Amino acid sequence: MKTADEHPSLASGMVIGNPSVAPDHFLLTLRLPPSFATPQPGQFVMIRDPERGEPLLPRPLSVYGFHREGDQAILDLLYRSAGRGTSLFSRMKPGALLAVLGPLGRGFTLPRDVRKVILLAGGVGVAPLTFLLQDSRLRDTSVQKTETTAYVGARTAKLLAGIERLEGLCDLRIATDDGSAGYHGLVTDLLRRDLGGYDTEGTMIYACGPAAMIRSLAFIVKESDIRCEVSLEERMACGIGACLGCAVAITDSDGKRAYRRVCHDGPVFDIREIFPNPCPDEQDNSYGSR
Repeated sequence: MKTADEHPSLASGMVIGNPSVAPDHFLLTLRLPPSFATPQPGQFVMIRDPERGEPLLPRPLSVYGFHREGDQAILDLLYRSAGRGTSLFSRMKPGALLAVLGPLGRGFTLPRDVRKVILLAGGVGVAPLTFLLQDSRLRDTSVQKTETTAYVGARTAKLLAGIERLEGLCDLRIATDDGSAGYHGLVTDLLRRDLGGYDTEGTMIYACGPAAMIRSLAFIVKESDIRCEVSLEERMACGIGACLGCAVAITDSDGKRAYRRVCHDGPVFDIREIFPNPCPDEQDNSYGSR
């Protein structure tokens, strides 16, 4: 599930749906030309309105769903209206056109020996993990079945956007800060409670959500041998690694500090590269924008 061999392209996408699915959350569906490359789970696209010329910079959105219908490609993007750019997108009607650059970035990997998949999502971080769950290798019944458990967190039950695509495909475990649905507390605390029951050798964690949630996860897995990949949410200007605006510090194989571009070298990283010495004091009380 690494970056597709096909190069990203700039395409015109027609809006065919953009309904509100939760307060300030929207599901944008675009019709794209058949030449648009098939995205891999964990990849993203950059979108902007070419007619208005705004937002000035395109916005990165994780791929939530993708399929082909005849001679067209259908792209789903789940997003939260959190600023001027996404607020403009939320008002777009069917028939409107958007410029779409993608697919971009490095996606999730799925080692052959993985038999237990854990998904950890905060807010709209559920989008790339839902797309991962649709991967044929997780659904292939001709090989040994891979069991999947999804932990999804939000501030309140009303903000649990996108979970309907997870229901029936995995063991779904919900956490809300206010206790209005599922576990009363942080989604990372719910995972911490269960983690000791998973086999470390055949298990892999995939996560996407706000930075505080990812830092908390790093602390949880620090003393574990469970493999863990995370998709980082960062502000991006170009999406192709040219501007260096989304650089993050990592620890390389020699234990030295280095920098990687989230848009080009990520957005998916091994969590131990990003947080080799995680801080346990962060509180996961904000569910992200992308």
